[in-house]
Amino acid sequence: MPDPLRIGLILSTTRAARFADRPAEWLLEIARKRSDAVFEVVDLRDYPLPFFDEPRSPMIIPPVNEVAKRWAAKLSELDGFVFITAEYNHGIPAVLKNALDYAYAEFNRKPAAFVGYGNAGGARAVEQLRLVLTELQVAPSKYAVQVTRAEFIGILRQGKKFADYPYLEESAVAMLEDLVWWAKTLRAGRRGNAAT
Repeated sequence: MPDPLRIGLILSTTRAARFADRPAEWLLEIARKRSDAVFEVVDLRDYPLPFFDEPRSPMIIPPVNEVAKRWAAKLSELDGFVFITAEYNHGIPAVLKNALDYAYAEFNRKPAAFVGYGNAGGARAVEQLRLVLTELQVAPSKYAVQVTRAEFIGILRQGKKFADYPYLEESAVAMLEDLVWWAKTLRAGRRGNAAT
């Protein structure tokens, strides 16, 4: 694969006791069975951004913060995203919203899919994230994996594994298939190769 699609699995929390590492490892194992894209974990812990305080919006001028520059450079390398997100108070984690606010062009015309977890499978956070991403000109997929309370508690406290819930893998496979299609299509469009 001389010019593979690059998909980032973005971990949306930085808490020491976060759950996000488990679905990230599980999804990465599924994703690596594919031969049409390269998948990597992008951890917000590696980009300790201060609370947004740039002179202007990144839509107008690039950020001056050095960590923000590294964050933007990583996003620029990627052709699509899977946001692995917790739900905090019916919304996305503040650290994720802050990171989204630090970039603009690096997100444009790329697809995103979602793995949500929490009481309602992270559904409210995923819906909020779709709204924010649309403003960043990201194409949000309709497909998502939703780890509801039952699976979340089973994995976190009862010693169960993702494999104990085979329907989650079915959802993940369908989500990745759709995401890769959109990533390929939108990359061609960004490069001016789209069919007219």
